[in-house]
Amino acid sequence: MINKRFFKTKDEVEVTFELPSDQVGQSACVVADFSNWQPIAMKKVAKSQSYKFKTRLPKNQQFEFRYLVDESQWVNDPSADRYTPNGFGEDNGLLTTYQ
Repeated sequence: MINKRFFKTKDEVEVTFELPSDQVGQSACVVADFSNWQPIAMKKVAKSQSYKFKTRLPKNQQFEFRYLVDESQWVNDPSADRYTPNGFGEDNGLLTTYQ
């Protein structure tokens, strides 16, 4: 799941990536073009039974991303704005920060 929070006075959007823990064994990361495709660890949140990562991204742009589960399994977010082929025979999720 993806949650976006737009600010009236800032040119950025707070984005929360969330992956249910039933889809994860030991670890989950967000891997995205905004991190130069370097994995960013998601934190396990016991209260919501999920893994989360929160960041701020510039408004009016789009970003490709995927989740890496247990350092070996690629997972797409069903709530991505769109999907785009990634050159490896699969799709990346596409996140837009247009309001």
